[in-house]
Amino acid sequence: MRTLFTTLLAFTFMDPVLAGVEVGGTRLIYDAGRRESSLPLKNPEKDVAYLIQSWLDQGEDETSSAIPFIVTPPLFRLDPGQENLLRVVNTGEVPQDRESLYWLNVKSIAATHDQPNQLQISVRTRIKMIYRPISLRASAAEAYRQLTVTRTGDRLTFTNPTPHFISFFDVYLDGQAQAEPAMVAPFGTFSLKVPPNSPGRVSWRAINDYGGRTEEVCR
Repeated sequence: MRTLFTTLLAFTFMDPVLAGVEVGGTRLIYDAGRRESSLPLKNPEKDVAYLIQSWLDQGEDETSSAIPFIVTPPLFRLDPGQENLLRVVNTGEVPQDRESLYWLNVKSIAATHDQPNQLQISVRTRIKMIYRPISLRASAAEAYRQLTVTRTGDRLTFTNPTPHFISFFDVYLDGQAQAEPAMVAPFGTFSLKVPPNSPGRVSWRAINDYGGRTEEVCR
């Protein structure tokens, strides 16, 4: 009987589990004081092996050229019950006055067993990789507290005066959760559309280096 293989590509999940492969983190902080940074992967399955492919890109356009880092190994087999480390190594110059953001991609493809009409699924996850210069270590944990907030009409704008990326866990205006809390780049701004006549008490929590949430800040 003729065998049909259908590949479904580019499924993206924020949950750090890739069709059975466990990814040991929701973000990767590259400390400039170290030679490399690593991310553990584990295959908890008893009878399924996976082909793992990994690479870095620069964001929405997924451009991978001119990135001053490499991921090793870029392609390998992860057998049942096996663990391995993805290692990210700096290979070029990176700005030292602020953090830099890249995206680490991990794609897993389950091994097949030559069965007819089998559906083969490829699953990809993307997590943030933040390069942190040595001089910025001490200020990272409290950077989210330094955001300033301004209100103009129906726009609420957060200004980040720090050299750190700040990812929101949530944002509340007058006790109401606001949609699409995102990330503020170093020395950048981020704005939300809000009801024009609300009193304007703002609070937020950020995501820390370990994927947890910070304490709440109110303005």
